[in-house]
Amino acid sequence: MIDSHTHVHDAAFDADRDAVMERARAAGIEAFVTVGCDLKDSARAVATAKRYGIAASAGIHPHEAKDAPADVAAALEPLLEDRTVVAVGETGLDFYYDHSPREAQERVLRSQLAVARARSLPLIFHVRDAHARMMEILREERWQTLRGVVHCFTGDTREAEAYVHEFGLLLGIGGVLTFKTAAALRDAAAAVSIGSLLLETDAPYLAPVPHRGERNEPAFMRHTAEQLAQCLDLAPSDVIRCTNENARSLFAFP
Repeated sequence: MIDSHTHVHDAAFDADRDAVMERARAAGIEAFVTVGCDLKDSARAVATAKRYGIAASAGIHPHEAKDAPADVAAALEPLLEDRTVVAVGETGLDFYYDHSPREAQERVLRSQLAVARARSLPLIFHVRDAHARMMEILREERWQTLRGVVHCFTGDTREAEAYVHEFGLLLGIGGVLTFKTAAALRDAAAAVSIGSLLLETDAPYLAPVPHRGERNEPAFMRHTAEQLAQCLDLAPSDVIRCTNENARSLFAFP
């Protein structure tokens, strides 16, 4: 399996990161993208990726947009030069928490779209309660020249189909899929092709059932894979094979 979105560089793993990585490998996770959320966090992601032979991303999360530098591209450039970095992000819009003013979120998002275009890198998007505005911005920014994934997708079927069919985006499916309250998400996952889906954990957040409420870690991803297989009426092995192919294609993994 490939964990397409994790934060194994997070401080939540400082006490036992080696053991977490060992459990992940034992559970069949063969590749990871540890995802940066601001400049300092992205540098930590890159350092962790180097230590464990995994991939990283570098970006500025919408929560952190209020503190972003005026020249986002220049600030990200040293990080994006590193060979471990396979994507820009996570970036996007979060109108649920609004930890940053919306105009700042949009400015930083557009800057990172430009960075990704200049470097021919895919993007990792965080979108919460902002799907309509996100799609407007993607249209304005000529999205078809770019590639990416809406990570931790929790929208409905209409939004899933729009991201996949209009924009050619992939959808990252994580532990929320296993929650009893996630019937709409299961319907949305079933409505799009397996060719448009990635598996992820978002560890240390959003652990799947039966680990809900615990610190999440990559070793738990098989529960999500099994739930997704049920949604799509596929064998878990087929879900893993197809989502691995999707991740390798998006992030240019070998």
